[in-house]
Amino acid sequence: MMFDSGALRKTYIRIRLYLRNRAVRRRQIAYLKLWLGRLLLWGGAVGVGMLAVGFAQLSDHAIHLFRSTSSDYPWWPFVIAPFGGALCVWLTRRWFGGAEGSGIPQTIAEMTRPEVPGWKPLLSLRIIVGKVLVGVAAVGSGFSLGREGPTVQVGASLLNALHRALPGSLHIPRTHMLVAGGAAGIAAAFNTPLAGIAFAIEELTRSVEARMSGLIITAIVLAGIVSQTFLGKSSYFGQIAIGGSDREMALAVAVTALVCGASGGLFSRMLIMGSISWRGPLADYRRRRPVRFAFLCGLLVAALGYASGGLAFGSGYAETRALLDGDSQLAWYYGPVKFIATLIAYLSGLPGGIFAPSLAIGAGVGNNLAPLLGQADAPGMLLVLCMAGFLAAVTQAPITSFIIVMEMVDGYSVIIGLMAVSLLSAGVSRIFSKPLYHTVAKAMVERNVAAARESASTRP
Repeated sequence: MMFDSGALRKTYIRIRLYLRNRAVRRRQIAYLKLWLGRLLLWGGAVGVGMLAVGFAQLSDHAIHLFRSTSSDYPWWPFVIAPFGGALCVWLTRRWFGGAEGSGIPQTIAEMTRPEVPGWKPLLSLRIIVGKVLVGVAAVGSGFSLGREGPTVQVGASLLNALHRALPGSLHIPRTHMLVAGGAAGIAAAFNTPLAGIAFAIEELTRSVEARMSGLIITAIVLAGIVSQTFLGKSSYFGQIAIGGSDREMALAVAVTALVCGASGGLFSRMLIMGSISWRGPLADYRRRRPVRFAFLCGLLVAALGYASGGLAFGSGYAETRALLDGDSQLAWYYGPVKFIATLIAYLSGLPGGIFAPSLAIGAGVGNNLAPLLGQADAPGMLLVLCMAGFLAAVTQAPITSFIIVMEMVDGYSVIIGLMAVSLLSAGVSRIFSKPLYHTVAKAMVERNVAAARESASTRP
C-alpha cells in the first residue's frame, strides 16, 4: 500500500484552516460579548442620566406646587405635611422596603454585605420606583429633603439590574457596577461630572483599582452628558460673582472651618444617633408606630415653616440661589431652621437625602458670618466656602464636597480656599462624629444579617 503524502498534506491543511476559523469565530464571539457588555453599561449610564433628569424635574414641579398652594392657602402645610408624610412612610414600608433614607448608606451596605440567605435587597427596580415617586411626594409635602443622595441608590439599582444581563465571560464585578451607577447618579443629579468621579473614589470605594477604572469614569461621563443635554450646561447654582482679597480669604477659611466643622460634625452625630442609637420613649414610639410618628414630624415641619415664613420647606435650593445671586436678604434664623427641619425629615424615615439641605444650611451659616467678618456687602466668597465646609463636615468627604461646590457655582477662582476649608472642616468634624454614611451602612448590614439569620432559624 503506497503512502499518499499529498492527501495527508491536504488533510493537515484542512485541519489547520478549521482550527484557524474556529479560533477566529471564538475571537469574534468574545469581541461581540465585550461590546454587548459595554453597550449595556453605556445604556445603563444613559438611563441613570434620564432618571436623574426626570427625578429633578418632578421634584421641582412638586415643590413649586407646594409653595404656590401654600401661598394661596396658608393652612395647606398643616394638611399636606402630616398626612403626606404619613402616607409616604406607609407606602415605603408596605411596598418599597429599602427605599427609606438617603440611599447612599444602602448602596454602601449592598457593596459590603456578606453572602447570607434571606438578605433583603436594598437595590432593585422596585426600589427605583419607590425612591423616585415617594421621594417626590415627600418633597411635595414640604419636607426638607434632597434628591441627590436618592439618585445614588437609583443609579446603583439600575446598574445592579443590568449586571445580571452581562455576559459572565466579561468578569465585571458587581461592586464595580454599583460604584459606577452610584457615582453616575451624583454626576447627573448635581450636573457635576468631576464630583461623580471624586465621589466614586472617596465615598463608595477607596481602592486604588477604582481610581483607574475606565468603567466607572465612562458611566459618569455619559450620565453627565445626558444631564447637560436636558438641563443645559449652566452650573447648578449658576455663575456666581466671587470676590475678596487673599487676607479676607485666609480669615474666612479659618473661621468657616471651625464653625462649619463643629456644626456639621454635630449635625452628622445627630443623624447617626437617629439612625442607629436613639433611645427613649420617642424612639420607641417611632419603632412601634412609624406612620404616626411621620404624621407628628409633618406637623412639626408645618409649624416650623409657618413660624419661619416658609424657610423650613423644601431642599433650600431657591433660598440658596437667591443668596448667591444677591437678590435677597434672609433672616438670621434661616440656617438654624433648615438644620432642625432637615433633622426632623431625616428622623421621619422618608426617602430623601441631605446633600442639598446641607448646602442650604452652609449658605445660612455664611449669611450669618458675613456681617461679623465685614463681608456683608459681598458675601459670595463666604457663602460658597461655608457650603463646601458644612457639606464636608457632614459627609466627611472633603474632596467630593469642594468639587461639587466648585462645579455648581463655577468657583474655580476660589478653588484653593474651597480645598482648604473642606479638608479642615472634615478634620474638625471627626472630633464630634464618625463618618456618617459608612457608619450607618455598617449598622444596616448588621441589622439585615441578624434579621436574615433569625428568619432562617425560624423556618421549619
